[in-house]
Amino acid sequence: MKMNTLYAALSGAFLLGAATLSTAQTSTPPAGSTVMNPVKNAKVAMSADYRAEKDRIESDAKASKAKCKTLSGNTKDVCQAEAKGAEKVAKAELEAKRKGTPHAMYEAEKMKAEAAYEIAKEKCEDQKGAEQSACKKAAKADEKKAIAAAKGNRKTVASNDTLTKPAGTSTTSTAPSTPSTNPSSTSKMPATTQSGTMAPSQNKSGGK
Repeated sequence: MKMNTLYAALSGAFLLGAATLSTAQTSTPPAGSTVMNPVKNAKVAMSADYRAEKDRIESDAKASKAKCKTLSGNTKDVCQAEAKGAEKVAKAELEAKRKGTPHAMYEAEKMKAEAAYEIAKEKCEDQKGAEQSACKKAAKADEKKAIAAAKGNRKTVASNDTLTKPAGTSTTSTAPSTPSTNPSSTSKMPATTQSGTMAPSQNKSGGK
């Protein structure tokens, strides 16, 4: 009986510890956390201005969508495309400001192109037949052109950021040169006369 009680107590403690660990691992970081969303401008992400701007965007989008409900036909479809596009673009630009990275700026420009295409496509519905087909084809071409330009800008910005970074310190150091202590390199060579012939050495003992 004692063994069963001890086993039950140990099992309960193990399950409690596992549940606590699981909760800690699956907890969601707060909005703007650098754990889930590494950002360059962390202060902007956590600022009251950022949250207020996001709330304003959502409020404006809600009001715009409400106005579209009073319309009908393709005019309503165009209105809804414009409201959705404006909201997506505004949020993408806000995120670009928050992150401050070339990729985030590219995403904002890409969103502008996509939103413009959706609006243009809805407007093409007012036309018929070949004219409508040509209208949508032109709208798609404009979208692709805008996205390609955004990609080019992203590469340019990334290259400029790389060039403006301070040069890294070299890891290899050059040892200062020291004079050689090799006796052979410091031995005196026989003096030469102006004629280029070797001068005879004098006998230190005075012998002839």
